[in-house]
Amino acid sequence: MTYRNSEVRVDDASDEILLGRAVDGDTGSFAVLVRRYTPMMRAYARRILSGSADVDDVVQDAFISAWQQLHKVQDPKHLKSWLMRITSRKALDRVRSARPQQDLDDVNPPAPVHHDPVRRAEAHAGLEALDRALAQLPDAQRRTWVLREVGGYSYEEISDELGIPTSTVRGLLARARKDIITRMEQWR
Repeated sequence: MTYRNSEVRVDDASDEILLGRAVDGDTGSFAVLVRRYTPMMRAYARRILSGSADVDDVVQDAFISAWQQLHKVQDPKHLKSWLMRITSRKALDRVRSARPQQDLDDVNPPAPVHHDPVRRAEAHAGLEALDRALAQLPDAQRRTWVLREVGGYSYEEISDELGIPTSTVRGLLARARKDIITRMEQWR
């Protein structure tokens, strides 16, 4: 007997429920998590990789690793940050492998269709300016800024991720923000 009004769709289930089912081998529940977190992980990887075409590969690799290690998630409330750490590691591995990067124009997604051409051009130019500003930052500042501003990491999480003291994280972020503000002055 099924109760149509009280049935809970898998797509609407909480991360905790989906994680528990995925740990038990339910690929459908894991697929919901993939759909739920792919856009955020893609945006995060894109910032670390400075617009590289490897973004989709990194996200796919991150989900493969996540599937293999689901049983290691100790607190389901931290699933998002756990997935972001995996994405960060995969993206940083890709950066370290020093593969040639494609031109930003080849991988930058177009603005939504409902925007008029002027807004689309402005949005594209602003993203290009931000990408140029990020590319000019020293590697440590760029990684720290991306983890904080795109990934939403706390100072302590960044410290753990990069293996540096929290005070260094604060200094790197302050310098990165100052440099980006200076370079992006015309966009304010």
